[in-house]
Amino acid sequence: MAESSPPPPLPPSPNHMVPPILHTDPPPPPPPSPPPRSCKICLLSKRPKLRVTSEFDSDTSLFFHKVSCKLLDSFAKFKLSFLNNNKGELSQPQFAFTSKLLSIHYDLEEQNALVRGSFDLGPNLHFKAAHDVKAQHGEVTMVADLGDPGYALEISSPVPTVGVPRATLKFPLGEVSLEEKEEEEARRTLSVSGVVKSQLMNGICTAQFSDEDLKLRYCYKDEALSIIPSISLPSNALSFAFKRQFTPSNKLRYNLYTLFIQIQRSILSFFACTPYVA
Repeated sequence: MAESSPPPPLPPSPNHMVPPILHTDPPPPPPPSPPPRSCKICLLSKRPKLRVTSEFDSDTSLFFHKVSCKLLDSFAKFKLSFLNNNKGELSQPQFAFTSKLLSIHYDLEEQNALVRGSFDLGPNLHFKAAHDVKAQHGEVTMVADLGDPGYALEISSPVPTVGVPRATLKFPLGEVSLEEKEEEEARRTLSVSGVVKSQLMNGICTAQFSDEDLKLRYCYKDEALSIIPSISLPSNALSFAFKRQFTPSNKLRYNLYTLFIQIQRSILSFFACTPYVA
């Protein structure tokens, strides 16, 4: 039997449409990246911000001026400060360079420099040193962080060494120091001093004591207002500080100091001199 041939293909339908062939253009090449800027150009483009501050003391009729600027993303800071009176005379010019590891304060009139340095000896051990160039003395300090955060033990000693080192225990609410002091007749005694802070209402109450002296201070501060009254015992010295912030660059500061003991003596002398009328 002969094999049958395959059926002939069907004619195309008259309603059949051939889809068009889409010609897509290749995507444009990405723009060339700008050449990398040199480190020198980057440093020059970030100009340091200059800040000028002026304060006036009504008691001494002196102006205190301070010019400061930060460099290298606040890595270092330069500061120039000086005083001038109502005659335009300048006095006490001082220059300061401050960074994280080193700070230098130079007094132009005294031609003296105070150098401070600090670095870490480990994760919980820190070393600090200070040296007065003109007086040829300084201080070295070792700080050990204790287990709990906010607790530390600090041991400091003057250079050249005189007596036993001073020991300070720091805790979240303050610190207490124990040191040896020399009194009359070359007798050395131990002295205790410290600071204790506590939150009170919307401010911070601070008690600072040293031997027989005690200073109580209360500080209320918000974004625009600061009020700081304080009293010292047993001298009964009272002070009051007020600061009002108008804008980030404009503020008003006022300090008032009085002595209760002088007021009490004036009142007593007044009644002692006033004749008594029956």
